[in-house]
Amino acid sequence: MTADTLGSAITALGQVALTVSDVARSTAFYRDEVGLPFLFAAGPNLAFLDVGGVRLMLSGPEGAFKPGLSSVLYLKVNDITAAHAEMAARGVEFVDTPHLIASMPDHDLWMCFFKDPDGHTMALMSERAR
Repeated sequence: MTADTLGSAITALGQVALTVSDVARSTAFYRDEVGLPFLFAAGPNLAFLDVGGVRLMLSGPEGAFKPGLSSVLYLKVNDITAAHAEMAARGVEFVDTPHLIASMPDHDLWMCFFKDPDGHTMALMSERAR
C-alpha cells in the first residue's frame, strides 16, 4: 500500500515557521520591504504572511528554536532584476546581485541573497526561459 492509496499523500507545502527575535519588526520587514502580503496575527508572538499560497509563520524564540538558525527560503520571482531593484529601494540589503547559478537545457536559474533582521539567509530565484 502506498501513501496515495491511503489518502495521506502530501499535496503541497502549507506553512513554514521562522523563529525571529522581534515579531513586529520582522513582520514589518517581510511585509513592507520584501513585499509579502500580511495575512493575520495571533497575539504578539505570531504573524502570518503569504508566499505564493504558502503561509510564512513568524514566531518568537521558544525552547530550542532560536533566531538566525533557519534553512534558506528561496522566493520565486518572474523578473529577478526588477524584484531585486524594488526590494532594494524598499530597504532590503542584499548580499549580492542577481547572478546565473546554472544553465539548464531549456532555462537559466538565477539567484541573489539577502538577510532579514535576525540574520536569516533568504534568496530570490528566477528561472529564465531561453
